Amino acid sequence: MIWLGEKRGYLSDWLTQRWVCITGQNISLAEHPWLDGPTGSPRLIGKEFFDKYAEEHELSAERGRPRGLIQNFEDLCLDHATPVAGGVRDFYERTSEYELDAWSEWCGPFRFFGWLLATIFSRRLQQLNVPLSPLDSSQGITSAVVQLRDRNSGRVEQTAWIRELIATKNVLYAGSYSLCRVPGYSKPCVKVVFPLPNGNGIVLMKPLVHADATFTVASIGEKFGDPGFYFVVHAGNGTARARYVASLRETIHVYPSTEGAVRADHSLSLWGIRFLRLHYRMRFAPTTALAR
Repeated sequence: MIWLGEKRGYLSDWLTQRWVCITGQNISLAEHPWLDGPTGSPRLIGKEFFDKYAEEHELSAERGRPRGLIQNFEDLCLDHATPVAGGVRDFYERTSEYELDAWSEWCGPFRFFGWLLATIFSRRLQQLNVPLSPLDSSQGITSAVVQLRDRNSGRVEQTAWIRELIATKNVLYAGSYSLCRVPGYSKPCVKVVFPLPNGNGIVLMKPLVHADATFTVASIGEKFGDPGFYFVVHAGNGTARARYVASLRETIHVYPSTEGAVRADHSLSLWGIRFLRLHYRMRFAPTTALAR
């Protein structure tokens, strides 16, 4: 890997950032707070990122009580005519109390694309290490949920969820969760921020409850300002360049299973072609959670 210095980082990362800067829009983060979020250093993200982030931003990193990706499901403003299944709601509101299993299905030649991303970016940065084979997740996944609270008000600013593949010691995901509103959608979206060198990847997902009480979040939109996937490169002084990637979409369908657990099917597609499916099983395990 070619190193270009502390400001630019590695050549592969810098070229990706140049693509965002050339093809994206110039934004003020104060005017577009839905595109603001934690940014990474050029060298490493890793599982310790959010502890360092909390220290640098005068936040407290809390692990001492049940912690959920969504504090209160009512904040999603869902259709109350069809309540979401209790197990699904409990998982989102008490995520720290659950243990995870996962396995992946790459579609055809896209597996090589996944290997390429892992080789160039993911393993080095310790971020977004999607399993390339069943063996990667065969020994399970760790799940750490950390609430980042304002030290003065005690308000939860965002909730970090860090998952690590036990077999490979690679960080599967290190992202922060919160709710926000975007110009192109009238109701709250689930906002997930993945720190990357000098910026981040932001997924804005609209929630939907189905007639069978199952739940889906989907990053589906058509244009800048809609829910969907954004690359953001921070330029300093409260400005950034943001690139909306309409061709990249994902859906996560969460539902209770017969054995008392909660399951999720996570699909990602590019230009309408599904290239990856991730399957999760989440089991309530408060004793395990307290040990973290």
